[in-house]
Amino acid sequence: MGKSKGKKKLPKLKCCESKSKCSRCPLRMLKEGTLPDGYTVKHRHLVRTDGKKVSKKKLQKAA
Repeated sequence: MGKSKGKKKLPKLKCCESKSKCSRCPLRMLKEGTLPDGYTVKHRHLVRTDGKKVSKKKLQKAA
């Protein structure tokens, strides 16, 4: 039951605001361009560009 190597990292739903940003930080992923299509960050929260609610299940399908 290990992690598969081909999996992408999913962003967190909210930034933890630490000085050294974690690898799953939505702000860092937005800057690097690794955020899934259809998602953006507003006020340190992960949001969808079409205005629908963000869920972990839909986020996994998008990644």
